[in-house]
Amino acid sequence: MKNFILTLLLMGFYLTSEAQQTGYQTPPKEILQLADAQPAPIVFADKESKFLILLARPAYKSLEELNEDELKLAGIRINPANFNAARTNYYKGLEIVEIATGKKLTISGLPEKVRIEYPGFSPKNTYFTFVNVLADGLELWTVEIKTGKAKKITNANLSAVLGTPYFWSPDEKTMYCRWVENKAAYPTAKELPTGPAIQEATGSKAPARTFQDLLKNPNDEKKFDHYAACSIVKFDLASAKMPMTTILPKGIYRAFSISPNGKYLLSSEVGRPYSYTLPYNRFPYRSIVYNNLGKSPITLIDKPLQDKIPQGFSATEAGKRQMAWRNDQAETLYWAEAQDEGDPTKEVKIRDHIYQLSAPFQAQPSFVVGTLNRYSGITWGNANTAILEDFWWKNRNQKTYLIDPSKENKEPRILFDLSSEDNYADPGGFSTEFNEAGRAILKINKGKMYLEGEGYTPEGNRPFLDEFELVSGTKKRLWQADGKSTYEQLIDVINLDKGILLTRIESPKVYPNFHLRTIGQAETRQLTTIENPYKALESVTKQKIFYKRNDGIDLSATLYTPAGWSAKDGKLPVLMEAYPTEYKDSKAAGQIKESPHRFVGINWGSPVFWAMRGYAILQDAQFPIIGKGVEEPNDTYITQLVTNADAAIKKVDSMGVGDAKRVAVMGHSYGAFMTANLLAHSSLFAAGIARSGAYNRSLTPFGFQSEERNYWEATKVYNDMAPFNFADKIKTPMLMIHGDADNNAGTFTLQSERMFQAIKGLGGVARLVLLPNESHGYAAKENIFHMLWEMDTWMEKYVKNKK
Repeated sequence: MKNFILTLLLMGFYLTSEAQQTGYQTPPKEILQLADAQPAPIVFADKESKFLILLARPAYKSLEELNEDELKLAGIRINPANFNAARTNYYKGLEIVEIATGKKLTISGLPEKVRIEYPGFSPKNTYFTFVNVLADGLELWTVEIKTGKAKKITNANLSAVLGTPYFWSPDEKTMYCRWVENKAAYPTAKELPTGPAIQEATGSKAPARTFQDLLKNPNDEKKFDHYAACSIVKFDLASAKMPMTTILPKGIYRAFSISPNGKYLLSSEVGRPYSYTLPYNRFPYRSIVYNNLGKSPITLIDKPLQDKIPQGFSATEAGKRQMAWRNDQAETLYWAEAQDEGDPTKEVKIRDHIYQLSAPFQAQPSFVVGTLNRYSGITWGNANTAILEDFWWKNRNQKTYLIDPSKENKEPRILFDLSSEDNYADPGGFSTEFNEAGRAILKINKGKMYLEGEGYTPEGNRPFLDEFELVSGTKKRLWQADGKSTYEQLIDVINLDKGILLTRIESPKVYPNFHLRTIGQAETRQLTTIENPYKALESVTKQKIFYKRNDGIDLSATLYTPAGWSAKDGKLPVLMEAYPTEYKDSKAAGQIKESPHRFVGINWGSPVFWAMRGYAILQDAQFPIIGKGVEEPNDTYITQLVTNADAAIKKVDSMGVGDAKRVAVMGHSYGAFMTANLLAHSSLFAAGIARSGAYNRSLTPFGFQSEERNYWEATKVYNDMAPFNFADKIKTPMLMIHGDADNNAGTFTLQSERMFQAIKGLGGVARLVLLPNESHGYAAKENIFHMLWEMDTWMEKYVKNKK
């Protein structure tokens, strides 16, 4: 009898010590009215900026959509029912507006319940193209932009497992597609194992970051083959019947592209052996060029499994890489080749060589130029002009070169030599336009090019357009946004001679809308009239605040206060949101990176909801982590983290806005990691909210975030930064939220589960909420509403009403 009573007592203790399972909850009405608002459409211009495309979007996915079958294979997630990537977002409606007249075109022939993915334009801008997503397949559609007539091009046999499922020929007469003829499901009967899953270390270094959703056994390999494989087919759009021809046989095509003249095809084809520790884009592959009938193959790259890429952010694969077509030439390929075998620790003068090779691809490639840093891209202009960029992570140096690709060994001219961290010195990027093949090339006009940039200043961003003289290198400012009460972004140059620009203008209470601006004129012509879907936020006050860390580093944050609040009402509870950023330049760490006049928008992860619940909100509080000299930023991560938080809290307290004893800190992903560390190493906060974080750094031993060193090279850094190691110090209440299907590298759901168990076992106060079927970002309406309820309930208890 005593044992029975003891059992009952223990059961009662167990039940009361576990969280009550509440089912789905919804947040308070002040939050719900914002969270449940219909989002405004996505708007963008066509290639010639003659039309605006408006795509309506759903606010959230449904639980049913999130619960669809998915396969996790080779680092990707696949929807096996329709041969699409899993968890993709779609649009549910389409409008076309003529810019010159503002007239809305009538669109006819669309499917009744259209689900638009992979939107784009044909090379000559005749058609808007998209994939209509069905439950059991993907079909290709076009809409003639001038007439609005929609037309189905293919049956629902497209494959988007490994990327864009369709490709235009430059003359718009042919459409190439990834095609699955037989969409039969892979057999679901459980197979008996044919043996153990085996991996082997051969003595060569093969560092790799922690990847998710990898292959685990031979059966996974078969599934990957089944769903990733497709053939490449073409449709003859010039024929009324649009006949289909198979161009390339069934295979796993990780990339596919067409030459600007349409005569050649470049494919990147995955081979074996597969890896159980790396995603598919590190599997062996061959890059092969064919004619446009899929004949006469020439193999240009033949790579083994890429399991020996050196460690470091400037590391890359040895041999040819990043092969692509020159946009300005009819049939010329180019690529980069590392001169240090891809190893950034090797000392060499030139890091990369760029080569090119023209049809028929039988000759020796010609050398174009060498880069001092790691090659990062080329924007082609014409036979004699291109812009090349490189970057080196260790010192954050980036260079922009003017090159003449027609002359081998010609010394490149360095136009800009800057730190990537120095936003105030950012000269912008060179403007492009579309050529006859529909490819983006440099906009060059009588020896001049043009630079478009954000125009970072201490007062906020003021986007600009500059004229750049090629010979002298001098710049002349043609236009810059006023920046006094609005943020105006340059979208495109409509007519340079007449000074007509397409811009998008917004302010804190005015949703971003498109305008036609003539340089030199004060007034614009508004093209869209999208209403603010978050009107309840219009009465919330927004301001940019500035303050200093105790070591003199300049910091800033965006402060929101509730409608009608004034200092006489007393100090408010505070919700601080931040995300640490690593720097090597202390002067750049405090630079302003946005305009104070941006629209006060909101998304599912925003802290601004709680301005409606009587909180002061510190959004995007700057949390720089600075490495001085040979010191890496993370060497003093904890000290700087706490110093950043302390400075922000003291600022809102000194303003009479925030109550320093009632501050919550929240963060997502690396921000969650930050949150746990702040609670472990300071007593600054009343509560913390950590979403989808990683807490045990020994589980990400080959680097994380911006940390290049591995665990064995920087063991103390890894251990000191891991809040799991200090779970016994976390006495501040922490709410932990995580998707139970997280696919992000390193932030697998186990991270939160083990962290919660540690805090609970050590007597801390925590709550763990696992959102069903959610990945690293959250999508389902029910899950997001419940997340908002959890956060609000937590803050009401531990922050606003803290005793």
